[in-house]
Amino acid sequence: MLASVHHPPFVSSFLFPWSSSPSHGFPSRPRKQSPATGLVLNKLTRPRPMAFGSNEGESEVGLLLGERLYLGMDFGTSGARFALIDKRGSIHAEGKREYPLFMSEEKMDWAPSWKTTLFSLLEDIPFHLRKLVASISIDGTSATTLIVDSNTGEPLWRPFLYNESCPDALPTVKSIAPPNHTVCSGSSTLCKLVSWWENDDSNKKSALLLHQADWLLWLLHGKLGVSDYNNALKVGYDPELESYPPWLLSQPYSQLLPSVRAPGTSIGHLKEDIRSNFGFPSDCVVCTGTTDSIAAFLAARATQPGKAVTSLGSTLAIKLLSTTRIEDARFGVYSHRLDDKWLVGGASNTGGAVLRQIFTNEQLEKLSKQINPMEASPLDYYPLQTVGERFPVADPNMAPRLHPRPESEVEFLHGILESIARIEAKGYSLLRDLGATQVDEVFTAGGGAKNGKWTKIRERVLGLPVSSATQTEAAYGAALLALRGIHEK
Repeated sequence: MLASVHHPPFVSSFLFPWSSSPSHGFPSRPRKQSPATGLVLNKLTRPRPMAFGSNEGESEVGLLLGERLYLGMDFGTSGARFALIDKRGSIHAEGKREYPLFMSEEKMDWAPSWKTTLFSLLEDIPFHLRKLVASISIDGTSATTLIVDSNTGEPLWRPFLYNESCPDALPTVKSIAPPNHTVCSGSSTLCKLVSWWENDDSNKKSALLLHQADWLLWLLHGKLGVSDYNNALKVGYDPELESYPPWLLSQPYSQLLPSVRAPGTSIGHLKEDIRSNFGFPSDCVVCTGTTDSIAAFLAARATQPGKAVTSLGSTLAIKLLSTTRIEDARFGVYSHRLDDKWLVGGASNTGGAVLRQIFTNEQLEKLSKQINPMEASPLDYYPLQTVGERFPVADPNMAPRLHPRPESEVEFLHGILESIARIEAKGYSLLRDLGATQVDEVFTAGGGAKNGKWTKIRERVLGLPVSSATQTEAAYGAALLALRGIHEK
């Protein structure tokens, strides 16, 4: 029996909430509480008071007697972050961690790495604030998929990562799904499920599909088989009908599908052993999550149709608030529900990870200062880490293009930044051509928002006002989900 989905006002609730040891998984290491800036990882940032929508520097923000805090965690492609906010949206603590290296058969073993990071973040929260945490939510990378044992929750197979393509399953998926459906892409969650189903000989009766955020939240609340309609979109869930479609439920692997609830819905209380080990209160609840790019959108407070958020992290993801739902797998375009509107967009494999393959942070800062953002670069690149693109062109065979490389490193960086901006512009143009609301303003989230020269380049290429989002971290959006979970109980 699938869980019903309750949809309280989504945008207003989110954005204006006031109108271990291997045996138990708890890493034991000293908590670091030094200031952290930029992309320095494995340190806890100094609690940074910030009013919702304005930066108050380092002034102290006090808590009223009996006031509670709300914890959001973001599990991105290269690391994880947390943000702890009050009901006004002020940040009381935030921190970040790199994923530790766990290897299995010479490959990265992601599940224990994520699990260790989860409990490291909990440990990084200042102890005196933990007792005030009323609710928790987590966002994860879209279409990052785990097949787990339905009794123990332990992974039965290595995780399928967000950008991993399963072309072997695509013919099967296309044969059952409507033409150009969101799942008709090799990197969709459904393709990953079908690929596992057709290639694994283990006992499938005790298997269950979870998304990255679902699994991490399960570690906290202990109730297997719960997802949210943002994460479940790419496995075939229909957020408009609030159910899995008949063409999917008729398949034998539909037995693996989780129940679906609205993002930010209370699932249950934090497990007793975690509460006692970390000092969280007995009434702390855990709420359904969302994807990382949607959490970043929520953090940016882009509330009107035509407003868009570009997330410039390891990858590039764009989300446009539209009155029209757009779905077209030919171009990697899909829509997430946001109350009575739609977040239309897609995610490219280009982004900051390519820059990090070539430049250090110091080089990026030094070379960027020498770029004239008003001059167009003649270099025509398509920066990718590996072969394969998903948006604005869904082509698993697209090769990276970073040649010719000029002698000047400044010109080279300029060419890469401008080429990524062109990919971004092509994405927004495609959404318009497919019928989405015309974009009129772009907010930026992620590490790329800090590069002022890149912002000027993007503004010129897009022909639109571009600015940094008021809040730039997806963890902040996840914290808003946690806040909503308490207020909608």
